[in-house]
Amino acid sequence: MRTGTIFLVGAGPGDPDLLTLRAARLIEAAEVIVHDGLVSPEIMAMTRPDARLISVAKKRARHTLPQDDINMLLVQLAQGGHDVVRLKGGDPLVFGRGGEEAELAKAHGVKVEIVPGISAANGMAAATGIPLTHRDAASIVSFVAGQCKGLSDQDWSGLAGKGRTLVIYMGVKTAPQIAEKLMADGLTPDVPVAVVENVARSEMRVVRGPLAGLPDLVTDNNIKSPALIVIGDVTAREDAHLEQLVLEAHQ
Repeated sequence: MRTGTIFLVGAGPGDPDLLTLRAARLIEAAEVIVHDGLVSPEIMAMTRPDARLISVAKKRARHTLPQDDINMLLVQLAQGGHDVVRLKGGDPLVFGRGGEEAELAKAHGVKVEIVPGISAANGMAAATGIPLTHRDAASIVSFVAGQCKGLSDQDWSGLAGKGRTLVIYMGVKTAPQIAEKLMADGLTPDVPVAVVENVARSEMRVVRGPLAGLPDLVTDNNIKSPALIVIGDVTAREDAHLEQLVLEAHQ
């Protein structure tokens, strides 16, 4: 029996128009798709009617399958002769655990192809007009996970501040700890912050405020995951032209 190929495919932030051509073709042709919960219904609607769809959706403290089991599931499906599309929100290698899945597959002699996707941060920048870098505001951008083990022990000093942009994935539930941590690391309470919910989707929301008010910004606006927290001067730049483009895009 032939061994299939595992395709680690980035589905981007949710809009099918933001898929790569390679990703769209694989999704439309796949017989087996193992998908995350962040993949939008619009993209899942592109699958063929007879495709086998396996959800491995993850939520905070509750996973359909542990990551190790997902890794092995992909291997077993491929060893059973199936080409498998492993469909992930954003990009497979940006907080998507694609590296872990690829490593195990290769260790079992299974071929892996990685298809990049637009990450949430890139989608956020395009959809909101908040630049990740700007000649007058930031020449460095960093991505961190706000929901991970040992958050309080991590050293984020130097990741945010003058001339820098910090983008925090999965930080809604830990917003109070994030604000406290960053101020303890030296950021002033008035550093501007934006929280972007449902990046690049029709229901996207953007709320802004100072770093010290980040916890209230999240709770008062009932922000839910998926959302990004963006910290830095780029979030305070007002560009009427960009704001108009964003408004027109969602009408």
